[in-house]
Amino acid sequence: MDSFELNKIMGAVLGTLLFVMGAGFVAEAIYHPIENRGPGYALPEPEVSEGGAVAEAAPEVPLGILLASASAERGANAAKKCQSCHNFGEGEPNKQGPHLYDVVLRAEGAVPDFAYSDILLQHNAEGRVWTYENLDHFLTRPADYAPGTKMNFAGVRTPEERADILAYMQTLSADPKPFPPPEETVPNPLPDVPPDPTAAPADVVPEPAENVVAPEGVIAPAPADQPVADPAQPAAVTDTPVVTQQETQVQGTPTSGPGGSPPPEEQVDAPPPAAPGAAPSSGTPTTTTPAPASP
Repeated sequence: MDSFELNKIMGAVLGTLLFVMGAGFVAEAIYHPIENRGPGYALPEPEVSEGGAVAEAAPEVPLGILLASASAERGANAAKKCQSCHNFGEGEPNKQGPHLYDVVLRAEGAVPDFAYSDILLQHNAEGRVWTYENLDHFLTRPADYAPGTKMNFAGVRTPEERADILAYMQTLSADPKPFPPPEETVPNPLPDVPPDPTAAPADVVPEPAENVVAPEGVIAPAPADQPVADPAQPAAVTDTPVVTQQETQVQGTPTSGPGGSPPPEEQVDAPPPAAPGAAPSSGTPTTTTPAPASP
């Protein structure tokens, strides 16, 4: 290759670089990047109560309830992430971690010929065992349950997945250990309410009625142990007939009296007034008509 061909190749490369750089300068001159606008996605912040404290998280579901609905098949699939460090079969040797066959209710740090961490040896000296609760705590975050452990595992964050793994570990035994009974969720107690100073105490016994003095003008009720007298019966009412005076026409009265004068008008004697306090006789009153005077 002669120098002329080499110069053409180098000139093409330099021309391309100059073109790219020039295009970049032109693009920056036309379009200005937007800076200092914050993150592209606003992360939600925890709710803060009026007092300044972070709002409480939702109550955790008890382990017994999670184990009651756990699946050993799902737990076997979830435990595959542990097969690189542990064996699950009976009689299989230890790996980077101890074998996990019949691990439920086994003493912590009790597998022979395995170099445990100091914290697990301390747990063994204290008599701790791998209960379902301790296994759940260890699977959540091993560093929190056993600070300084050699196990480099972040943990299983989902409670349902941990329950499935524990259900699978239950099957890794000739004598499976029963799950803890499901615990009923206890509602949160009501906030403390200050007592009402005006409310009467519950142990106050009401004073008997005989020791209470009724105010003037108020009739006190009779005690419960005394019979209540029957109310007085009203007096019998006697029907009093009403006497109506009526004029009675006298028949056979002569048209003229002696001497051609008209006869005097007959007068009907009114009955005497009734005596006060005397009851009138029953029945229809009769009126007596005097006989006409003879001519």
